[in-house]
Amino acid sequence: MKKPAWVIDKERARRAAAAETVWLFGLHAVRDALANPARERLRLVLTKNAADRLGEAIVTGGIEPEIVDPRKFDVHVPIGPDSVHQGAALEVKPLRWGDLEEVCASGEGSALVVALDRVTDPHNVGAILRSAEVFGARAVIAPARHSAPETGALAKTASGALERQPYLRVGNLADAMERLKAMGYVLIGLDGEADITLAEALAEAGTRPVALVLGAEGPGLRDKTRDTCDRLVKIPFAGGFGSLNVSNAAAVALYAASTRQGG
Repeated sequence: MKKPAWVIDKERARRAAAAETVWLFGLHAVRDALANPARERLRLVLTKNAADRLGEAIVTGGIEPEIVDPRKFDVHVPIGPDSVHQGAALEVKPLRWGDLEEVCASGEGSALVVALDRVTDPHNVGAILRSAEVFGARAVIAPARHSAPETGALAKTASGALERQPYLRVGNLADAMERLKAMGYVLIGLDGEADITLAEALAEAGTRPVALVLGAEGPGLRDKTRDTCDRLVKIPFAGGFGSLNVSNAAAVALYAASTRQGG
């Protein structure tokens, strides 16, 4: 009997995910990945200088480095000539953080998460992961398609947070948001045209868990995402300078949510 198309697609996606690898680069990102016991490491490529600087981290990582000539580094590692690699690159498997309910309902940190709607710039997502770690969020959630995957650029911007801050990429963002609601989360979407402020919505939420929902710069939140939010809010700003970029807005919102009474 012939398999249905959806079964074939699912099996193909599973095989692709199993085969997927990521190249992390830069001393900081490589050091943090070597120190992370949850990270599956495949290949470590270093210049002699980088190997000397990483020192104990290589021993901790338990992987034998390949020492290469700095002038031929790009020949050995497919990360692009413009990447600031500092002579260090590590091929790894993407991290598997587990189920949405497991992480968001009972994970470490306060009951605070960030949901990203089609934020594809790895530098923005890296900065948001860093802020999420700083302010104790349980997870950053994004759709598996139309979001920034784990990449060396994202890891470098995250300054180590990629190894420690759960980054959950889900099949359908609206469905994940409904699951957060079922866990008791209040979904607060950031929208510059909203009538109420972030502070007012956080005061309404009290001590309940909060999910901050942010969209890509320009298009903002999609209609389905907006409709799934409990509240749409704005961050007030002074003068005629326009709005914050998405990573800065996330940092402001995370700070406000993490410091609210009972938060």
